Order: sequence, then C-alpha cells, then structure tokens
Amino acid sequence: MNKPYNNKAWFFILPVFLTVAFSAIIPLMTVVNYSVQDIISPEQSVFVGLEWFKDVMRDSELHSALLRQLIFSFCVLLVQIPLGIVLALAMPHKGWKSSATLVILAMPLLIPWNVVGTIWQIFGRGDIGLGGYVLNLLGSGYNYASNPLDAWLTVLVMDVWHWTPLVALLAFAGLRSIPDAYYQAAQIDGASRWAVFRYIQLPKMRGVLVIAVLLRFMDSFMIYTEPFVLTGGGPGNSTTFLSQYLTQKAVGQFDLGPAAAFSLIYFLIILLLSFVLYNWMQSAGNDSANATGGHHE
Repeated sequence: MNKPYNNKAWFFILPVFLTVAFSAIIPLMTVVNYSVQDIISPEQSVFVGLEWFKDVMRDSELHSALLRQLIFSFCVLLVQIPLGIVLALAMPHKGWKSSATLVILAMPLLIPWNVVGTIWQIFGRGDIGLGGYVLNLLGSGYNYASNPLDAWLTVLVMDVWHWTPLVALLAFAGLRSIPDAYYQAAQIDGASRWAVFRYIQLPKMRGVLVIAVLLRFMDSFMIYTEPFVLTGGGPGNSTTFLSQYLTQKAVGQFDLGPAAAFSLIYFLIILLLSFVLYNWMQSAGNDSANATGGHHE
C-alpha cells in the first residue's frame, strides 16, 4: 500500500527560497536592468540594449585583467591543491597532536581579509618587515611596491598562506573517512606508500578535492580585499584583477551601465569555468577509477 504524499514539507523550504530570492535573485534582476540602461541620473535613464556589453567586450583593459586573473587562479590551484594534500598526509591522525595541529592550521582562516592584506603589507616591507628585510639581505632586491613581479608573487604567496589550510582540512577529512580495512588489505598485499596513496587515498579524497578545487577557484577568481590593501592593484596594473577593475568601473568612474554589464559577464565567466573544471575533474576521476579497476583485475 502506497503511503499518502505529504506536501507540507515544502513549507519548510519556503523561508529559504524567499531568503535566496530576496538576497540573490532580486539584486541580480536589478543588475540586469542596469546593464541595458544608460543611467543619466537617479530619475532619468535611457534604454541602450546590448551596447554596454559590446563596449565591455572591446575593452582592452578588461582583456588584460582577465588574463591576469586566469593566470593567478590557476597558479593558486597548482600550488594550493598539492600542498594541501601533502599537509593532510603529514598531519597526525589521532590524539592531542591531531587536535592541536588542526587548530594551528586553521588559524589563518580566522583572520579577516583586510587584516591579511595589512599583515603582508608590513611583512613584505624592506625596512620594517621581516620577509622583505630577509629577502633583501640575500641580495634579491625585493620590493613589491615598485616591482610588478614581486608584487604579483607576494599576492600569490599571501593567498597560499591564507587559504591552503582550507584545502588541507578538506583533504584531512577525506583521509579520515577511509576505513582501516583498506590500509590493512594494502599492508597484507605489501603495497608501497605510493601505491596506497595512488589507489586508496587519492580516489577516496576525490569528492572533497572537487569541492576544494571549485571553492578555491571561485574564491581566487573573486579576490579583491587582500591585493587592494597590499598593493592597491599596482605597481601599474600588475595586481589589478577582475574584481578590482569592476570596482573601479562602478565606484571610481560611476559607470553603472558598463559596470553592470561587466558584472554579468564576470558572473557567467565564473559559472562557465567552474562547470568546465567540475566536468573535467569528474571525467578524470572516472578514468582514474577505471584504470584502478583494471589494475586490480
């Protein structure tokens, strides 16, 4: 006998839906409206259709900011994902050492973004900062305020310091979810440390690593506060990423129409790249699982 279907459960979802609609959908529709209008004054606007989108797509500064953003985001992934996995593998799995390590590792995540920028702004200075002083003592000539490469690398290292703990914590959670029976079977088979990682730990961490990659990609693609506090987008435009360029457009120049069109393009770029990245990781994971199955057979 089939049980009667109860639709009352949807009432529990209604507050969430209304909250999302109020905080996301309505502002998004406002941005869409601005993107097709020329805002002359708060009381007067002219419909311009797709004109702002065409102007934004022809903007050479936007193309440069997008290229810098893509390079930065993929460098973040190339450094933080392997480093987070290494840290998770090196962490104690039991006892008070494990708890202490988790607390210490998570400390950078608790620091506000603007404070992170201020910390590294002082740390990297050659006169009063420990990092800048040591690098200059070694004869590197480090100066993030005047050297574009130094500024870009400082922002990258700052982001690695701030967010690698998140990847490590997610990877550690994936490792802790692996039953001991897998390790016991590997020990009986005489599997090497690399074989254990390749055929047991890495496949079991795939789910959390997909989450880590997507979170870090989307967050790095929207980075704003830390480089703004550290370098202000300079020297020149070397650390002016897409979010800073958008802010300059909307706030600095008060071009609400082009800024709205740019923000929609920005949003679509993040969605598209995240979708491609997710599907690529899923496909790579399935190929790896098939290869693992074939290896065991």
